[in-house]
Amino acid sequence: MNNKKTISFLIFSLLVIAAYAQNPVFTHVFTADPSPHVWPNDDRLWVYTSHDEPGSNNHYGMTGYHCFSTTDLVNWTDHGRILHLENVDWAESHAWALDAAYYRGKYYLIYCMKEAGIGLFRTGIARSDVPEGPFTDLGYVKGVEFGQDPALYIDEDGTPYLFWGHDRKCFAAELNADLMSIKPETYVDLTPQLTHVFEGPWVHKYKGKYFLTYPGLTPRRWPEKMFYAVADKPLGPYEFKGCFIDDFEGQSGTNHGGTVTYKGKDIMFYHSAWLSGGLSETRCVMADYINYDEEGNIIPIVPSKAGLGNAKRTKTTLKLEAENGFAAGGELYNVNVDTWIEGYSGKGYITNFDNPYDHVSILAQVAKPAKYRFIVSYASPDGDSNHDVLINSRQYREFKFPQSETFREIDFGIVELKAGDNLVRILRSNWKPSEGYFALDYIKLEQVFENEELTK
Repeated sequence: MNNKKTISFLIFSLLVIAAYAQNPVFTHVFTADPSPHVWPNDDRLWVYTSHDEPGSNNHYGMTGYHCFSTTDLVNWTDHGRILHLENVDWAESHAWALDAAYYRGKYYLIYCMKEAGIGLFRTGIARSDVPEGPFTDLGYVKGVEFGQDPALYIDEDGTPYLFWGHDRKCFAAELNADLMSIKPETYVDLTPQLTHVFEGPWVHKYKGKYFLTYPGLTPRRWPEKMFYAVADKPLGPYEFKGCFIDDFEGQSGTNHGGTVTYKGKDIMFYHSAWLSGGLSETRCVMADYINYDEEGNIIPIVPSKAGLGNAKRTKTTLKLEAENGFAAGGELYNVNVDTWIEGYSGKGYITNFDNPYDHVSILAQVAKPAKYRFIVSYASPDGDSNHDVLINSRQYREFKFPQSETFREIDFGIVELKAGDNLVRILRSNWKPSEGYFALDYIKLEQVFENEELTK
C-alpha cells in the first residue's frame, strides 16, 4: 500500500471510529461519577452525574449535578442542571459524587457537599416528584460523619441502606424510613473487608449476591482502579474478589461509577478523561456491559471506543424546561408558570410576557464551543407572537412564533454556544409586541456534528 493510500485508510478509519463511537457516552458536557437507574413503570434508562467545569485544573469548583435519559442507548436527553450549590443552604462547596433513588413514590438525589463554616463533608438528600428534577434539598443525613461519595441502595423488601467512603475507608448503615438519619445499631465499618478501597462504593445485586464495587489504590498509587467484593447481605460481611477495571489509556486520576440492569443486560457506567484529551479534572462518562463467568465473578472490563457496541454514535439533545427557573440555573422575570393548555412537558409552561423585558432565562452547560440546533416548544392560540432571543447577552434576532392553539416545536436553525455556562433568554419583543396568550414550554439544543447539515 503506497503512502497516499495508507494515509487515506487511516483517515477513513478515524472517521468510522468517530461515527460509531459509544464511549464517551456524553460528548457535549464534562460529567463524572455516573449513577444509573431504571425507575418503576418507566422504559427509560436514567443517569445522574456530577459536572466538571471546562478548563478546570481541580475538583474544588464542582458545584452542580446533571440528569440524562435514553430509551435506546444511542439518543440521550440532557435534562440540564438538577441541583446546585446555590440551592443548598447548609453547604459551601464540593458538589462531588452522588446517587439517586426511587422511594415511596418520590425521587431522591443523594449527594455530598461540604458544610458551610465547618468544611466537613455531609451526605445531602433532595427530593422531586419527577425523575428529571429539579430537586429540592431536604437537609443532610444525621449520623454520617464525613459523608463523601454516598450510594443509596433500596433492597427488594424496601429497606434503604446508605454506603459512603473516602480516603481509604468505607462505611454502611441502614437508614430510617425518612432517609434523614441512620440506625446507629446497624453502622458497620467495611474497610477491612475491601482490599485497596479508597472511596465511591456502589451496590448492585446479581443472582442473589450483593456486589459492592469501588475505586481503589494499590497501594495509594494513582490512578484508581475499580475493585469489587461480594456478600450474602447488604451490610456484609463482604468477600474481596479483585479488580475488574484496571489501568487504561486516557483514564482520569479518579474513577467512580455504578451498575444497572437495562433491557436484560448489566451495564457498568464509570468515567475517564477521554473527552478532554487526558485532563483528569474534566472527565466524561463511559459505559460497558458487565459479564460474569460461570462462578458469578465479574469478567474484567477493557474500556474501548465501541462501548455498548451499537452501530451508531451517541447523540445528546439538551431539553431544558422553561418553568424550572432558578432551580435549574435560570430565571423567571415577571412571568408566571401556568398549566391550562394541555400537552405541555414537565410541570408546566411560562406565560404572561406582558411588559417590555419580561423574560425567562434558561441555563445550558457545554464542554466546548459548538453549534447546536435551536428548537422551541410553544403555543400561541391568539395569533402570531414575536419574541427576542439572546444567548449570553448577544441578540441573535427577533423570532416569530406562528399562531398555534396547541404546543408545537419550531426549529430556528443553528446557534453557537461557548464552553461552560450559556444563558438563553427569551423575552417580549420591543419592536413588535405580541398580543394575546403566549406559552413557552421548553427549549431543545441538538448537537450538530461537523459532517451534518448546518442549516434547516
